[in-house]
Amino acid sequence: MHGPAMSGWLLVALCGVTSAYCLLRMRSGPSEQRPVARGEALMGAGMAVMAVPAAVYDPPDWGWAVYAAVFGGAALRTLWWMRGSVRPWRSHTGSHHLHHLIGSVAMVYMALAMAPGVSGGGHAGHGAAGGMPLLTGVLLAYYAVYVLRVGVHLIPVPVVATASGGTLTWGALPELALACRLSMALGMLTMLLTL
Repeated sequence: MHGPAMSGWLLVALCGVTSAYCLLRMRSGPSEQRPVARGEALMGAGMAVMAVPAAVYDPPDWGWAVYAAVFGGAALRTLWWMRGSVRPWRSHTGSHHLHHLIGSVAMVYMALAMAPGVSGGGHAGHGAAGGMPLLTGVLLAYYAVYVLRVGVHLIPVPVVATASGGTLTWGALPELALACRLSMALGMLTMLLTL
């Protein structure tokens, strides 16, 4: 594995492990964090599948429509959760919903770039897909700022005792959730750079 195939497999591994951890967080984390973990698990799984090197799996011509439908649905679901929220970025949960909305829109954008006839069409992550430079630039800037912001907050956090006297389960550790978000944002940056 050399060049794009190696980076593709590394991205598949990063996103796949992140998605699996988010699924575990969804089951063992605090109940108020489960919808966020569910959205992150979907995003990680979608990114992992999208990053599989084309030499191994070349999606069918209609594959881009499936991606667009799944992540378009995720964007609509996030908009539904955000309804009535005037400034979603002010609350912790609202900012996660806004981030998931932007991520879902970015995935739809990359799926549309995979469509046959769009600058050659092809498999995302391999330079065959083209896109609108302005939207790509805006998404790249957003994810670069997000990576820096999350990276600053990723400092060692002491283990917190729960009300029952035990410790948090490994699925609910805040630093692992931050690392999960950071790795998916880095994966999204990588995928957007290849457009």
